[in-house]
Amino acid sequence: MADVNRGNRPLSPHLSIYRPQLTAITSILTRITGNALIVAALLIVWWFLAASTSPEYFSLADAVITSWFGDLVMVLSLWALWYHTLAGIRHLIWDNAKMLEMETATKLGWAVVIGSVLLTLITVAVI
Repeated sequence: MADVNRGNRPLSPHLSIYRPQLTAITSILTRITGNALIVAALLIVWWFLAASTSPEYFSLADAVITSWFGDLVMVLSLWALWYHTLAGIRHLIWDNAKMLEMETATKLGWAVVIGSVLLTLITVAVI
């Protein structure tokens, strides 16, 4: 039977009044960084293929990768790699039903964000 009060029901909260939680943002960012790493991997594969093709083609690919844009892509890819790794470790912890309390999960989220930035800076400093 049709619901006659369909128009009188309250609407669900809209994104303009919803405050996203850190765990939701880090989960979405994990998916984004995973896909971004594919793009970086394709860029590196292109560089290797250019090296095996000809010196002229390699000089073009090498100019792109060693430019400021290439350096930016590689540093951001390094951050994405660290972030994705730490977020994966966090999910392994959660898969074992550990640290699922809201306060602890938020601390883990901040640990992933801050840890990925610190590990990226350390890696860049070492290299």
